[in-house]
Amino acid sequence: METTNTVTSAAAATDTTSNSFTDIIKNSVLDSFGTDIAISQIIISLAISFIVGLFIYFLYRRIFSGILYSKSFNVALIGMTMITATVIIAINSNLVLSLGMVGALSIVRFRTPIKDPTDLIFLFWAAVAGIVTGAGFYTLAIIGSLIIGLILFFFIKGGSTETPYLLVVNCDHDTAEQQAQSKISEEVKKFNVKQKTVTPGNIEVTFEIRLKDKTGSFINALAAIPGVQTAVLISYNGDYVS
Repeated sequence: METTNTVTSAAAATDTTSNSFTDIIKNSVLDSFGTDIAISQIIISLAISFIVGLFIYFLYRRIFSGILYSKSFNVALIGMTMITATVIIAINSNLVLSLGMVGALSIVRFRTPIKDPTDLIFLFWAAVAGIVTGAGFYTLAIIGSLIIGLILFFFIKGGSTETPYLLVVNCDHDTAEQQAQSKISEEVKKFNVKQKTVTPGNIEVTFEIRLKDKTGSFINALAAIPGVQTAVLISYNGDYVS
């Protein structure tokens, strides 16, 4: 009889412990999600996300080193920061809505081509800043953005000491090509051949060069060489398609 009572008491204790753990988990989940969002929290989160997005906007415009600057892409960084913050605020406030948003966002596909890897960094930065701000970690969003901005500014704007250029030379014959290459070797710090195309009556050679000065004045002398048809100097940001 005593053994039966002991077993029953142990089972009851186990059931009580299990129920208590279940209640703790349920309460922790329910406490994390509210039914309403404070207006002050919305205003503060959106204001800070706007400030962080504006910082990303000005930094991107300042350190942009591509050929064509896209203002619409830069403005989209501010919008992405604020929209992401709004989504995270909504997810934090409602459990059912959060599950629905996760399912909805998982099927969204963005197919905008990213030509510069730096643009991808800024896109990811804007999204992460919005997530952190929407979650209420304002200090992390501000300090993290400042540190990331300083690092990007230093490595992108201050890290490059030499600007590469592409020099496209069209020649009539081999002699003109040799004279042009000799002239280039005298006038630039270093160069290497990127592409050479030979067609009847024309030789086109593309060089990647580093100038001794920023004027490129030797291009006029290069074009004056007998047999050189054209000499074109192009700003080169490191991307080359043959």
